[in-house]
Amino acid sequence: MNDLNQEVSAKLELIRNALTETAAQGVRFKGTDWFAWATAGGSNTVLLTAETGVAEVLVTLENAWILTDEIEAQRLKDEEISDNFQFQINPWADAEARESFVKEATNGGKVLCDRPIPHIEKRLPPSLPNHKRVLMSSELERYREVGRKASAAMTEVLKAAKPSWTEYQLAGAGAEALWARGLHPALTLVAGERRLPLYRHATPSSEQIGHQAMMVFCARGYGLYANLTRFVCFGAMGDEYKKLHQDIQQIEALALNLCQPGTSLNSVYDGLKQAYEEYGYANAIREHHQGGTTGYLAREIVANPTTTDTLAENMAVAWNPSLPGAKIEDTFVILADGKLENLTFEPNWPSIEIDGRLRPLPLEMG
Repeated sequence: MNDLNQEVSAKLELIRNALTETAAQGVRFKGTDWFAWATAGGSNTVLLTAETGVAEVLVTLENAWILTDEIEAQRLKDEEISDNFQFQINPWADAEARESFVKEATNGGKVLCDRPIPHIEKRLPPSLPNHKRVLMSSELERYREVGRKASAAMTEVLKAAKPSWTEYQLAGAGAEALWARGLHPALTLVAGERRLPLYRHATPSSEQIGHQAMMVFCARGYGLYANLTRFVCFGAMGDEYKKLHQDIQQIEALALNLCQPGTSLNSVYDGLKQAYEEYGYANAIREHHQGGTTGYLAREIVANPTTTDTLAENMAVAWNPSLPGAKIEDTFVILADGKLENLTFEPNWPSIEIDGRLRPLPLEMG
């Protein structure tokens, strides 16, 4: 049995344990995140902006199926799905056939679902989301690949950028570089010189980027998200912006130092709040979310004052503390020894050591 089949087998066992735990007859996974998790990196995505895809996973105590239609089945069999699954294929014009099959396969019993139909299906038990957020070794290997490719794409594009480019052009070049590496450009934010200090979530515009720009990626591969932010400056960066970047590096370091197994997400949030206050930016914690855990969603859980979920070994995090005109972000995984591995580290990008970690600097282009 190859690694992919082994991973799927292990996940099917976890799913069936949840069935036993809840006395349910079946589990349906409709979302792009859960489909990728259950199939060990398979994709049910056609429309990139959709939360659900063109196929589902159905698991009972005895069987596991991919539910899809005649349009998608052959490609999924050939390119996306391991041998652990059977296929149940319905005519594309007869969606009711799928619902009838689910009812028959589960003997009309209780069905759990990641996106339940109200009054028909039930929510997943907490055990399954907890499993989804902790990476198996084979998942981590795929994640490393996604992180390397995403950071290489970012570096390639920002080193080629020109101040005369529009934000649209920079975002388009970023998306092209991700696609060229087989990654979905789930998010490409760009802010040029004028818009950078104004907006935290700067969707690209037709303005020229000018003296400096920020680009943000949420790049998806095998269903896993590599999240990173980088800055480019054409000529020397002004002292005011340099200080903002230096301060945000120190603020982020505190959050990263707190990322240990057993630490709660609200503890990291509280640490960031205190750090902002110490550096003289008391309102910054309210001006943008600070990140949280990541994996099969850009953020599995966004940290806030009430998120008591705890971090664990082999869980991925992406923090993104920011100030008006400065931000820092990479995707890390918490290792067995409590150390953090930067999945989106790029050796060809300028960096500085902060608390024993190499962190990105703005790229200053002559």
